[in-house]
Amino acid sequence: MTHNPNKLKELAALLAPYDIEIISSGTLNLPEPEENGTSFAENAAIKAVFAAKASGLPALADDSGLEVAALGGEPGIYSARFAKDGDYMQAMSAINTRLEGNPDRGANFTCALAVAWPDGDTELFVGKVFGTLCWPPMGEHGFGYDPFFVPDGYNESFGVLGAEIKEKISHRSRAFAQFITNCF
Repeated sequence: MTHNPNKLKELAALLAPYDIEIISSGTLNLPEPEENGTSFAENAAIKAVFAAKASGLPALADDSGLEVAALGGEPGIYSARFAKDGDYMQAMSAINTRLEGNPDRGANFTCALAVAWPDGDTELFVGKVFGTLCWPPMGEHGFGYDPFFVPDGYNESFGVLGAEIKEKISHRSRAFAQFITNCF
């Protein structure tokens, strides 16, 4: 379940080898449920269960975001809302300002992927990718905080590395690898 076209594109690419047809929540005219969980896992489950019940189809939903170690894991589940009106440059600037003078630039992206079946069964998979934050942001690929995050083992941000590399090492791809192993 997603209304985010960027996530839908990533999900479709990850599932393409398995010949699974992706139908977005928007195509099914499903509203977005209230994400009132206290973790990525709870919010992903809320969305997946809602979509499975409403559609009668198996549903995949993810909740993901950026966790900054020196900020106690913020913005975390509030990553999208932290970017007021979708302004991720403002959000990256605000985080950078809060980190000013702090040498700890460690961060990670987390993705909780929930799979809900119409019979009520739900499974959860969590993927993480660790790295450091860069300033100024680098690159124009990806979306959200991608230009601000340099994954461990690389010298460039997801905004520079592009979709091909991100699809292999991202938090979402790691959660999907678990899903594929356990469900196929």
